[in-house]
Amino acid sequence: MLQPLDNDSAKTGSMALIETARTRNVLVCGYYGEHNLGDDALLEVLLTQLPSDWKALVTAHDGLAVNASHPEVQTVQRRSLTTTIKALMRSQALVLGGGSLLQDSTSFKSLIYYLILIALARFNGKPVVLWGQGLGPLRRRLSRSLVRLILPWVQAIGWRDPESQALADRWRIRVPALMAADPVWSYPGSIWKGADCSSNERMGLVLCWRPTDLLDVAGWSALLHGVEALSAEHGLPVTWLAFHQHQDQQLPQLLQSDGLMSAALAERSQFVMATSLPQVMDVFSRAQLVLPMRLHALILAQLAGAPCFALSYDPKVRAAAAMAGVDCAELDDLPSRSFLLERWSGQMMQPPNSQMIQSIKDDAARHGAMLHSALMT
Repeated sequence: MLQPLDNDSAKTGSMALIETARTRNVLVCGYYGEHNLGDDALLEVLLTQLPSDWKALVTAHDGLAVNASHPEVQTVQRRSLTTTIKALMRSQALVLGGGSLLQDSTSFKSLIYYLILIALARFNGKPVVLWGQGLGPLRRRLSRSLVRLILPWVQAIGWRDPESQALADRWRIRVPALMAADPVWSYPGSIWKGADCSSNERMGLVLCWRPTDLLDVAGWSALLHGVEALSAEHGLPVTWLAFHQHQDQQLPQLLQSDGLMSAALAERSQFVMATSLPQVMDVFSRAQLVLPMRLHALILAQLAGAPCFALSYDPKVRAAAAMAGVDCAELDDLPSRSFLLERWSGQMMQPPNSQMIQSIKDDAARHGAMLHSALMT
């Protein structure tokens, strides 16, 4: 026989119903579940910045990988537009979460995917927020025309770099917008231990490198010979830290098979496939120097307090390095091997300015304030 609820139970049940009624779904779209630690960091920060009464539906390719870190969210297969649209229809808002989603360098099809979602959300009266976004590159005239047409429909925009904001301003996009440092600067920092590590704890020179067409044989040789010389001079190991499983993991092997990495450097090297953000922060915290090519590797290394010298394959890397006061070399215009070795030696064991990092973190936090305001309006 069913028993009547006592007063306390009735109150608890009523509060649960009220809480359920208040909870709203937001579809969070991004390059998630693709085994890229940079995008994982973006998602980690975004989820902490959502208002408490919003439940995230997250587009992801590998939903199990996302749920391993965030069991509280529901994942949606990002590579199925039909499935994503169904999730949008049962959501009350759409957030494009971090990175440069409005671009056609990956593919024109990818750009159309996001523009369709924005258009459908607005046709159904749902607010759309661009959070921590870059704009472009947009190589096709049709791409530029479509993005310029759709952008005025969104409720709020948080640009992550001055170039994106400048392009939107040239297009006279009259939408509440701000430009702040990349949201990953809001990820919690850690304490750098590189100066105090025992020999078996040191990560030495940490390379967060990616395949790129900007480097020819001479360019790769200059970087690898510089790393080998610096490692030998200071008796440091070399740690290859892969940020993107499908792109970065095979790079050391390819360099070896092409005869660009010497046997001596291979002997000094250890290879780490990053599988979690805490693992990445631990590696960076025990590094004597980090040489990042990837944007979010640079940011997370700075948050871990590690000395850095950036290698820029994209203007976003150069801009982040300049913001943090990090020395940087352009991959398509590398200085001489001797110059690199001199600069790397001078930067080693020189952690970032903590006050500067805190200032950047405060600036990046404005993305969260913008998101909260847009969803609570």
